[in-house]
Amino acid sequence: MKRHGGGFTLIEVMVALAIVAITLAAGLRAAGALTDNAERLSSVLEAQWCAENRIAEYTVQGRMPDTGESEFPCEQLGRNYVGTMRVQPFPLNPDLRQVSVSVASEAGVPLVRIVTMAARR
Repeated sequence: MKRHGGGFTLIEVMVALAIVAITLAAGLRAAGALTDNAERLSSVLEAQWCAENRIAEYTVQGRMPDTGESEFPCEQLGRNYVGTMRVQPFPLNPDLRQVSVSVASEAGVPLVRIVTMAARR
């Protein structure tokens, strides 16, 4: 029996197609994970802007924030965030206060927290 060696068998073609399909599926999954990570990074960056802007308001005004806890809304690039600012007196120095600003998504997912000190001028 003579065999023609000019082509691939059906099994070889099917194996090659299976390998290509698995590779494409893995690539799509990796691309989806990268997209999710980029979205998360964008949200965290925008939340950080919210927190830093809240702290900068008091710095620009030149006044020390009042002690206590308060919530504030924040919008960055069309997205809404919910911030919480907590101000506590510093026990060793009455001219210092500890300021903690936390920002979460509208759904309540915590994104960023910044803690700093505010000084009386």
